[in-house]
Amino acid sequence: MDAGLKRELEAKVAAGERLSREDGVALYESDDLVWLGGLAHQVRTEKNGDRVMFNVNRHLNLTNVCSASCAYCSFQRKPGEKDAYTMRIHEAVAKAKEMEDEQLTELHIVNGLHPTLPWKYYPKVLRELKGALPNVKLKAFTATEIQWFEKISGLPADEIFDELIDAGLESLTGGGAEIFDWEVRQHIVDHDTHWEDWSRIHRLAHSKGLRTPSTMLYGHIEEPRHRVDHVMRLRELQDETGGFTVFIPLRYQHDFVDSADGKIRNRLQARTKMASPAESLKVFAVSRLMFDNVPHVKCFWVMHGLSVAQLSLNFGVDDLDGSVVEYKITHDADSYGTPNTMHREDLLHLIWDAGFQPVERNTRYEVVREYEKPTPLAERRSVPQQVWA
Repeated sequence: MDAGLKRELEAKVAAGERLSREDGVALYESDDLVWLGGLAHQVRTEKNGDRVMFNVNRHLNLTNVCSASCAYCSFQRKPGEKDAYTMRIHEAVAKAKEMEDEQLTELHIVNGLHPTLPWKYYPKVLRELKGALPNVKLKAFTATEIQWFEKISGLPADEIFDELIDAGLESLTGGGAEIFDWEVRQHIVDHDTHWEDWSRIHRLAHSKGLRTPSTMLYGHIEEPRHRVDHVMRLRELQDETGGFTVFIPLRYQHDFVDSADGKIRNRLQARTKMASPAESLKVFAVSRLMFDNVPHVKCFWVMHGLSVAQLSLNFGVDDLDGSVVEYKITHDADSYGTPNTMHREDLLHLIWDAGFQPVERNTRYEVVREYEKPTPLAERRSVPQQVWA
């Protein structure tokens, strides 16, 4: 990128001017990672100061049995496979209550598209979870699952949402987005929820008062222009509804062989590589600069590792997700040793050590508690540490 274009983009960012599609592609073409990080950190600091949000959550995957066979997915199993499972409702409640003493604030529930589970199972499990943990917010189901519920129930999404909200649903998850551009999407997904239905379902969720995350799966067969297109679609929908709380770039997981049966379920593996840490930092920075109307950008530390998660806080990120616990979708796809669980204290020290202020939040990004730096850290780093200084 030449100096003139750099100055032009710097001026746009400083003035708060919305970046164009061409600007987004140009940012991805830049090899000056320090410069990109500086721009993104400027925007992140204007929006959120030195605060880094997190929550105390638990991920529950009620079933890994799935009718779809998405090319990148190592989580799904077919009925009858050795390690296919479906939780009974009491099993899901027991798992959720394991973290009750840690003042759990959120359950994050994503599942396969089970071919025979009845629709009524899903509101029933939410109702039982809410009854067992009344102070815990339920963030559950992707737009893909909501469309699946339409198919198996014969009900429209409007009625499905009413029943799920009555059972305790607080938010959808952001999954099922992957990459919206059909040029890429037709090669990576094996379900019917594409941009038109994904946006329809989130638009409807927002109209009912739900606030939802948005995501993008990057680092597989897509190109930077597809990432920019993806963010711009979400940005336009956010202009319309204002319902997205956060944008979460999710790193495609690579090099997996199932330890139980030796199968390679990731059909993209032979022609892909995982995004490098530097590429991930670039994605965070460009996303923060392009997605100007979403308040938060999250690094899901499970998919990136703890070191990249800390670095990302200087590249536009201001949220590190939460304690997680047993995130099977990634841990059925990676082999680089990211822990299953980070307790509240672990997250606090991860954020403090990066030079930022931890802020515990709930599902709707309302503040639960702010944590000041311990004295030794406050003396060592009175301002956020910047990697380009």
